Amino acid sequence: MSEQGAAGAFDAVTEADLRERFDRTDYVADDRTVTTVALALQLGQPLLVEGPPGSGKTELGKTLAAAFDTELIRLQCYEGLTAENALYEWNYTKQLLAVQGDEGAVAGGGGRGGSPGEASVFDEEYLLERPLLRALRTDGDRPPVLLIDEIDRADEAFEAFLLEVLSDFQVSIPEYGTVSADQPPVVVLTSNRTRGLSDALKRRCLYLHVEPPSFETEYEIVRRKVPELDAAVAAEVCAVVAELREESFLKQPGVAETLDWAQAVARLRREERDEPLSPGEIERTLGCLLKEAEDVTGVDDELLNRLHEAAVAATDRVE
Repeated sequence: MSEQGAAGAFDAVTEADLRERFDRTDYVADDRTVTTVALALQLGQPLLVEGPPGSGKTELGKTLAAAFDTELIRLQCYEGLTAENALYEWNYTKQLLAVQGDEGAVAGGGGRGGSPGEASVFDEEYLLERPLLRALRTDGDRPPVLLIDEIDRADEAFEAFLLEVLSDFQVSIPEYGTVSADQPPVVVLTSNRTRGLSDALKRRCLYLHVEPPSFETEYEIVRRKVPELDAAVAAEVCAVVAELREESFLKQPGVAETLDWAQAVARLRREERDEPLSPGEIERTLGCLLKEAEDVTGVDDELLNRLHEAAVAATDRVE
């Protein structure tokens, strides 16, 4: 890790300051999350966040950018992602037009290392930034937040390449030269644990494992994110989701699904906003929570009754 790290801009961030910023952006975080994120900022180390889909991992990166009023640069990983896809590419069409137009461009020029006054199709104007290069070249007052989302979906070869970038926060472009970050970005990597990550990557990061929140935490999230939903109904929504998570579904509903459902219920209840959730209402809106056909068909009358009972009991917990 580069000694200057991202800590130069954030080494004075305290847990109290971070919690206040989270509160202002309506992000609900427990003490462990606040402490781990604060340490990652102070030490200038990447933060690896693992947990089930929909548990708020990506939202953490977005919230950090919003909380510190800095740019969010997101790299969405996928199978087959290459270094070139993530770093840069040349504007081949513009290069070709420059050469054909006889603008003095030298197809094999040396970029920034060429002779003075010598034009080249490998100059700055032909370079297209991808997320990693953009994060290294940002020159704002504060470093950006680089969100490397779902790193577990990328191949091991890309993960190995990423180690070099995260170690020195610089990259060498053969035709252009070496690009180093004046202010290394704040790096947040997320993983759904679809495959194991290398020990080398984990050693370079602070680690945070995110689990589905407790009823109380999720209730607070819903109240902040969907304020138009009646408080009692919000409690019922969280209770139903908690009960569903006890079932052996192929895909458990995460916080993202809870918020989707809460917004759907609020939208459907334009008139009688404070009426309790009914079994029929729960059944008709299951598509907001369950995303596998086997899971949806597994919700029988008995489970619907249990969900309704959990919803009814939940109102006593927030009164």
